[in-house]
Formats: sequence, structure tokens, C-alpha cells
Amino acid sequence: MKALVVIGHPAPNSFNHALAARIVTAWEQLGAKVVVRDLAVETFDPRLTPEEARGAPTTDPLVRRHIADLASADLLAVVHPVMWGMPPAILKGWIDRVFALNVAYGFPQGTAEGTDPIGLLPLRAALILNTSNTSPETEAARFGDPLDRIWRDCILGYCSTAQVTRRTFAPLVPSTDAARAAWLDQAAILAQATISKA
Repeated sequence: MKALVVIGHPAPNSFNHALAARIVTAWEQLGAKVVVRDLAVETFDPRLTPEEARGAPTTDPLVRRHIADLASADLLAVVHPVMWGMPPAILKGWIDRVFALNVAYGFPQGTAEGTDPIGLLPLRAALILNTSNTSPETEAARFGDPLDRIWRDCILGYCSTAQVTRRTFAPLVPSTDAARAAWLDQAAILAQATISKA
């Protein structure tokens, strides 16, 4: 089974990286071949070119490698902080450039209105882990959960039939070492459960 793990946090020693490492370990122990993509380390350029924005295939070699990884993955994990209710800019740009037309999705012949898309990704299961400094209670009361809808419906539901699991660990900044250790253990458990859905 092929797996792709994408990290969308700028700091190499972040808790997001620790979460991603737990996913990698859990999946490798269960026999998956895991590719890790750390967007900040790779200096991934999040900017769509004018040609890409019009649906043309990218000519960027790094983006093409990311597309190949995604297009061949059975499992996907994405780990990122919540910033203004959204993924950080580098990860949003990764979505824009890598979930490309005729790679991640397409339309029936002769249509391109954005309705009735055809999901092209072979993903069988996806795990999205987020960190936030907003408590779950405040998030639910003030904002709802826009990220869940974005990941579950607008991205993965549009491009695949993957079973999606999503979890937010929060609030991160005031959390104790014990809480973080428990969250890391939960990440491993979620990763194991995700691979069983594939």
C-alpha cells in the first residue's frame, strides 16, 4: 500500500512534525510504503502559474513529483495548523497546484462547469490532523468547523471516494507535555484505524 504524508507547518521542530512522524511510524509498521513531503523544507512554491490556473499541466518539476505521489497514493495524511480557519498559505497553494484538473478530478466530456465532477484519485482513506490555539468549544460556538467541510467535501470528496478521518488537537500553546504525549498516542491510533479503512 502506498501512502503520502504532507506536512504544512513552517517550523521543523513543530508539534505538527511530531504528529506526522507518528503517522509515518504507524503506517510503516503496518507495511505501507510512505512518502513524506515537508512543504517548507522543500520550499514548495504555492503560486499557481497563469497556465495552471487555466487548467494546463504544470511544468514545475517539483510540483510534478508531488502530483505523481498523490496520484499513486492509497493513503493520504495531511498535518497542518489552523490559520484563520484555513490551511496555511503554503498548503493551500499545494492543494491548488497538486489537486490538478485531469489528475485529481475531471468532468464528463463536453462539460466544465464545476458540476458533477469525476474524482480521479485512487485514495482509499485519508487522515487530516490539525493543531489550533482555539479551544474546541470556542471553535464550535463561534465558527463551526469550516475546515472539516473543506477537507471532507470540497477537496477529498470532490476528487476521490476516500474515507476521511479528521481531528484537531487544541488548544496547543497552553497544552501540557502530558496532553501532547496523549495527542501523539491518539495520532498513532487514528493512523492505524485509517489504514484499516483502506
